[in-house]
Parts: sequence; C-alpha cells; structure tokens
Amino acid sequence: MNYLEILQSYQLTAIQWLAISFAVFLLGLSKSGIKGIGIIIVVILAFVFGEKASTGILLPMLIAADIFAVIYYNRHAQWHIIKKLIPWMIVGVLVGVWVGNDISEMVFKRLMAIIIIISVLIMFYTEHRKSNNVPQNKLFGIITGFLAGFTTMIGNLAGPISNIYFLAMRYPKNEFIGTAAWLFFIINVFKLPFHIFVWKTVTYQSLVLNSVLIPAVIIGFFLGAYIVKLISNVNYRRFILVVTALGGIIMLFK
Repeated sequence: MNYLEILQSYQLTAIQWLAISFAVFLLGLSKSGIKGIGIIIVVILAFVFGEKASTGILLPMLIAADIFAVIYYNRHAQWHIIKKLIPWMIVGVLVGVWVGNDISEMVFKRLMAIIIIISVLIMFYTEHRKSNNVPQNKLFGIITGFLAGFTTMIGNLAGPISNIYFLAMRYPKNEFIGTAAWLFFIINVFKLPFHIFVWKTVTYQSLVLNSVLIPAVIIGFFLGAYIVKLISNVNYRRFILVVTALGGIIMLFK
C-alpha cells in the first residue's frame, strides 16, 4: 500500500479528520504547558479510533511534542523529582501492559472511562479544597508514580495524577512544566516497544497517519508556548473540567 492508500484505509470522514486534527492541536497546547486539556484529546481519539487503538496512535505524537517541550523547558527541569518518580512509573507501566493486554476492548473502554471520571473528580477536589497541604512523604511519591505509570499505559491519562503531585510540590510554573516534560518524554519512549511488539497498536500504518498530523502538534505547541503566561481564567478551567467529565461519562455508556 502506498502513502495515500494507507490514509484512505482508515476511512475517516471530513468531520473525523477535523476532530483528530483539533485533538492533536490541543496536544501541542497541552505539552506547551496549558494544562487540563489532555483528557479531551484522549476522549476524541478514542471515539474516532477505538479505545485501545487510539493509545498507539497518540503515543508517537506525544513523543514528538515531548521533544519540543524538553528542548524549550529543559533548564527548568528538577531531576531529583524525575529520579524519584521514574522507577515507580516504570512499575506502573509494566502492570498496565499486562492488564491492558489481557482484557477485552469493552473492559478496556470501561477502565479508561472510570480513570477519566476519577481523575476529573480528583481535579475538582484539588481545585476547590480550602487547604493546599498535600502529603509529600515517600509513600505519596510511590503511589503517585505507580498510578501515573499505570494510567499513562492504559490510556495516556497520567496528566491529572502528575498534576496533583507537582501542585503538592508547589513548583513555579516553568519548573512544573519542565520537570513534567522530561518525565513523560522518558516514560513515553519506554512505553513505545510495548505498543509495537506486545499490544501492536503502533504500526507502519499508524505512523503514516501520525506523519500527517504532526504539523498540527507543532503549531499547537508554539502557539501554546506564546500564550501560556496568559492562561489563568478560572472559568476556562471549570469549562475544561466539566467537558472532560462529560466525555468520561459518555465513554462509559457508549
């Protein structure tokens, strides 16, 4: 099959092309530091490609956006935090590989939906609680690392969990973004062989599709990097949380 035939084999409608282009544009925005929109990307791609297949389609684009993020925010990375979380994230990824490989597409979809809804509830709670004190002991880091690794393997859904941890550390915005950029670049590269050889969700055909969508990621990243300092609207944050929660509920009953 040639390049065009591979793209045609996906049988995407014009609306679906617009939806996934918008999703990967949001991916670029998200990796530039505009947090809170990652779950929307997952929901859109899951509706178009199916829950498990969408994780493999999204992963190479995540890695591409991670590369831009680590270059742009490299000087702000806090390596002691990365070294603390990475081992437990790897354990979580390995458990996620095993769980995700042995369950049906329907169960996979339900699991993704439950993770989305729980993540949104946690984000709502942390947004509105009066106290900003979050446990910062060793056990908190272990649990956060494991859950982040598991959820990123199951559905690229580690964002809310990692956000809670970084908020607990009370890092300035750039250190938050730079540390998360390196953390997820490393873990996404680690996940890649499992998607290729175990789940078989990253294929030559999916990479061809990625090559068409990557420009939207790049545009989103640089636009996001330009406007990231302006994003502080509370109503925008609430809107994202509500839409994300609705997406999880719709996926649960789809």
